[in-house]
Amino acid sequence: MLSKVLLAIIVLFLAVNLYYFFTNKSFKKSYFNRAMFYKLFFVLTGMTFGFAFLFYVLSLNGPVLVYSDPNGSKPVEHSFQTYLYFSGETILSVGYGDIVPLGIGRIVSLVEAGIGVLLPTAYFMRAFGSNKQEDDNDD
Repeated sequence: MLSKVLLAIIVLFLAVNLYYFFTNKSFKKSYFNRAMFYKLFFVLTGMTFGFAFLFYVLSLNGPVLVYSDPNGSKPVEHSFQTYLYFSGETILSVGYGDIVPLGIGRIVSLVEAGIGVLLPTAYFMRAFGSNKQEDDNDD
């Protein structure tokens, strides 16, 4: 019972913080672009699913992902959920270390991680650049 109450309080706290972040206008000018945010979210989601499908297809020829185990690595179960989990932790640069890529999976993982870092950077630079141009045009 106590754990459910604490969980509810934590979820409420997180929701209030997110609401405050997206609605607070404490700065004179806000650089948050809702359309750009949604576009980035859907592109990253699409890339995550795309790489998960790629890992799934690559695994049809042999294991590309194994569990990280000091007693010996064993291949992950051949399920889309496992590949989606690995793809998500790779593109978001989380990298828990519980699953490790093998062979061609290493190269694909590096490409996915690079996209996961560079894509948000490009979107933010574009958002700041377009806001800077608007500021310059206002002057």
